[in-house]
Amino acid sequence: MRVSFMGTPAFALPSLTALMAAGHDICLVVTQPDRPAGRGRVPTPPPVKLAAQELGLPILQPEKVGEPAVMSALQAAQPETIIVVAYGQLLPKSILTLPPHGCVNLHASLLPKYRGAAPIPQAIIQGETVTGVTIMQIEARMDAGPILMQQPEPIGDRDTTGTLGERLAIIGAELLCQALDQVARKTVHPIPQDERLATYAPKLLPTDTHLDWARDARILDCLVRGLCPAPGAVTGFGGRRVKVLEATVEAVADSSPGTVSAVDQKKGILIAAKSGGLWLTQVQPENRRVITGAEFASGYRVRPGDVFGPS
Repeated sequence: MRVSFMGTPAFALPSLTALMAAGHDICLVVTQPDRPAGRGRVPTPPPVKLAAQELGLPILQPEKVGEPAVMSALQAAQPETIIVVAYGQLLPKSILTLPPHGCVNLHASLLPKYRGAAPIPQAIIQGETVTGVTIMQIEARMDAGPILMQQPEPIGDRDTTGTLGERLAIIGAELLCQALDQVARKTVHPIPQDERLATYAPKLLPTDTHLDWARDARILDCLVRGLCPAPGAVTGFGGRRVKVLEATVEAVADSSPGTVSAVDQKKGILIAAKSGGLWLTQVQPENRRVITGAEFASGYRVRPGDVFGPS
């Protein structure tokens, strides 16, 4: 099929390459503009742009997808369908109705669960044991269109958003190609979503990242894994903001939440929660590099009885 592809982060790359490998004609790639990144805030192209450049594909980077130039470019490209994978903006009705086979989206959850911008982090944060991918037709309402295909995927005990996202991107790319074949042959049978089962996973805010030591350690472990590698769960120590990138749960004797129960040269720092505790095994102090929990304990003179708290 003749396809326009809309996507931005690394999650979309397996889909783009799979579509190319399957022989589809990618007539236009639409991605987000270059954004400042890193300490120097240097304008940095999104992963999809870099991949499209390597593949020699035409690229469009509008600030807003509703700009007239986008519609003009799509009309000139004449796609039979538009594929959307983590693009980052809702498509206007004028674009949704443009291609004869409509617009098709890969979403990283088993819809109608976890509609929205952060389905992978939220599935881990909420303690789910299974998630998956959904191929759906796009409608005006966010992630509410009929389902074409789905595939579940277990969430491991130590999965992070990073590790789970890598698997779902590959699984989703394969399923997307299967669904597109059915669309081309007109053998697909869309299934409406059950609105009664809909849940939402909105974009994560800074307030969602704080570790509240008055909560159960297993809940905090889910938060750490769901926010890894970015933006990272955060806590405070000695007036410093500390990202917690890796932690493990362990039982501790009754201690005040946030109190350091133990320091170990291999395990790191054990902090008491409401129930149980967390070993901080990998952290990143504010404006510093990523280090082990043991290195943080040594460099910042962490001792049993010290307190971690609000960042």
